[in-house]
Amino acid sequence: IVGQEDHPIYEVDLTGPKEQQTQYLHQFVLHSSLDAVDEQMWMSKEPHLKVVDRFNGLNVTAFVTAGNTRFLLLHDGRSDESIRSFFTEVYELYLRVLLNPFHAPTTRIMSREFDRKVKLLAKRLLG
Repeated sequence: IVGQEDHPIYEVDLTGPKEQQTQYLHQFVLHSSLDAVDEQMWMSKEPHLKVVDRFNGLNVTAFVTAGNTRFLLLHDGRSDESIRSFFTEVYELYLRVLLNPFHAPTTRIMSREFDRKVKLLAKRLLG
């Protein structure tokens, strides 16, 4: 999840441990796709932008909230409907975090419960 000022506010690796170099490559691909997300969000009325960028067989799918927070998912070609469901469910969890009066929208989400629920959703919807 990337905040309004292009700062990551939540990151999770849903595939398991991997090499440090691969992890950095994935972060770079996601960060570089933010420009494509910005272009696509002005051409679409839907929050779910589908695949906005591709790199070496990996796809970046995006979801943009009304507050201009971007949800990015790097994957190898999952079903669009399951990704849409995943983003919708994660967005509901994100809104619950924002409703907490002690959480500022620009700070990182450090909640273990949020992390646990996102991983369960990924296993159920993307697994």
